[in-house]
Amino acid sequence: MPKKLRPPQAVPTAITRRLETWGRAIRTQRILRHMPAEDLCARMDISDATLRRIERGDSSVNVAAYLTALWVLGILDVAAPAMDPAYWQADPAARARALQVDDDDYF
Repeated sequence: MPKKLRPPQAVPTAITRRLETWGRAIRTQRILRHMPAEDLCARMDISDATLRRIERGDSSVNVAAYLTALWVLGILDVAAPAMDPAYWQADPAARARALQVDDDDYF
């Protein structure tokens, strides 16, 4: 059973622009390094068609493929810097709690 792809209209504009920027950067850095597309594809273990989609900024490509391309080209830390630990380190016992509704307010 094939995967259902999200229609392009469902992807937020900010995300689409970021993917397009990453795609342009990947293509530009690959060309500046005189790296043929076949070499980058071999290093990433992807097809040539997938690399073309990455370089166009296609939102249907797995984000891991974008990040791997950035890493192989040595620009991952510039394009997607590591997050501040405050965003992902938290008390494991902490949970999101649903708001309690006071039933007395409703008739």
